[in-house]
Amino acid sequence: MSVRYPCRHTGESRNPERQWMPVFTGMTEEVDTYFCCAVLSKPGFPLRKGYRLFNPTSAIRHPTSANRKDAKVIKKLLIANRGEIVVRVMKTCHKLGIKTVAVYSDADRNMFYLKETDEAYHIGPSNPIKSYLNIEAILDAARQSGADAIHPGYGFLSENSLFADAVVTNGITWVGPPPAVLMAIDSKCYCRKIATDAGVPVIPGTIDTISSADELCRYASEHGYPLVLKLDKGGGGKGIEVVREDLQAKEAFERLSRIGMLAFGHPGAYIEKEVISPRHIEIQFLADGFGNCVCLGERECSIQRRYQKIIEESPSPVVHEKERAMLFECTANLVRAMGYQGAGTMEFLRSAEGQFYFMEVNARLQVEHPVTEFLTGIDIVEQQLRIASGEKLELQQADVQLRGHAIEARIYAEDPVSFCPSPGTISSLQFPATDPAHLRIDHAMEAGAAVPPYYDPLLAKVIAWGESRRDAVDKLVRALSEFHVEGIKTTIPANLLILSSPKFLDGELDTGFIDGLYASAAPDQLSGKPLWPCM
Repeated sequence: MSVRYPCRHTGESRNPERQWMPVFTGMTEEVDTYFCCAVLSKPGFPLRKGYRLFNPTSAIRHPTSANRKDAKVIKKLLIANRGEIVVRVMKTCHKLGIKTVAVYSDADRNMFYLKETDEAYHIGPSNPIKSYLNIEAILDAARQSGADAIHPGYGFLSENSLFADAVVTNGITWVGPPPAVLMAIDSKCYCRKIATDAGVPVIPGTIDTISSADELCRYASEHGYPLVLKLDKGGGGKGIEVVREDLQAKEAFERLSRIGMLAFGHPGAYIEKEVISPRHIEIQFLADGFGNCVCLGERECSIQRRYQKIIEESPSPVVHEKERAMLFECTANLVRAMGYQGAGTMEFLRSAEGQFYFMEVNARLQVEHPVTEFLTGIDIVEQQLRIASGEKLELQQADVQLRGHAIEARIYAEDPVSFCPSPGTISSLQFPATDPAHLRIDHAMEAGAAVPPYYDPLLAKVIAWGESRRDAVDKLVRALSEFHVEGIKTTIPANLLILSSPKFLDGELDTGFIDGLYASAAPDQLSGKPLWPCM
């Protein structure tokens, strides 16, 4: 059923003159999206008559230099997601004169952006498997609305090759990499092979999946512990086990295989040597259908809990110009080897000794993309839409200038000590004052609104820009100190604890930073025992 909501400001269905505020709403990519992949990828998954699913041998109907003349101008875009990313994409569509279509579940029927989009369609119950992960329901909304393109946002179906091919097969422009590319790079082992062939270093380990715990023990006898066992098709911080001795091998292998089968529909796992005290560095890139690739700088993403990011910044405190150029070259080589088109990130680990290793590609818009937008002045969503329309990148690498420093803190509806989810109702809300040149807030919050338990608990992203790293950090700390939320617990205290740490201020970061910080924090800095390192 289509619902045309009047604009909350004008009463009209859409106000083309409306000025967008620098305050948006928020949703993260680390939602449990991959569970549905196991469900939706089963043979015989039911779609309504007239819809077809992925056929790996079919031609890719995606704008390339070969079929540029068939590319269409996007006139109406359906945003297959919820929360902040919907408003973020709407902002760019408004700038480009593209009409927008939103979709919503029962839990999201009162989201304020439904009054600001041109059309909104109910797609199912609160359970994401029956709504935001429901390919048929989303395609039905696209058909009813006449949308000629779909932007998947991040999380949910954004990296699902079945969804991408169903979109393209039904004559709708897919804003993302070609379906065949998505299907191939879903395998981390495939990506490791591509990187090895392209001369890009990968973390030492197996290139193929292993078949038993005995194989894990044999590898350890030759190369030593500790080892990391990873699911070939895992993601979102899930499907990772550190193994330190033979006695752990059987239990770890069997547990990971069960998780892989249940959550990802694939039990395969491979081995990596554990990189001690690594930093997580990612490269944001844009690639068109004409063989062009432009890198938009790196982001430091080492501050994580449960392998999921909580603070990101750019540029990295440790990456110098020579290393940056090397990472850009590695990224371009990987992009071309994969046949990738669209926006994405290449993920690297940096060892304590300064060695970089390729990990994986994230084939979607990242939660932390505003960091790069602040630093470069480039609208990444606009570039996504132009590439999907078949346009050639107008940007050259020399055009990309990294100006100043940008840093983002994610605010989750979680206990700041245990990091356990804290759903409920926001009883009171006060935002810090925003400044388009220095401070941006992307959020999914309103006073009186419910924070449902069905989706990722990200509430907001606060992004600050400064002339220097310390300037940006100071602006972020002031903003977080002025950000008040009542009725639910949030991770604002955790963010402030991190940002005030002398080690953080000195740029001494690694992916175990929060473990060490919480273990050493004074009792008056925490409201209780720091449970997270034990989880």
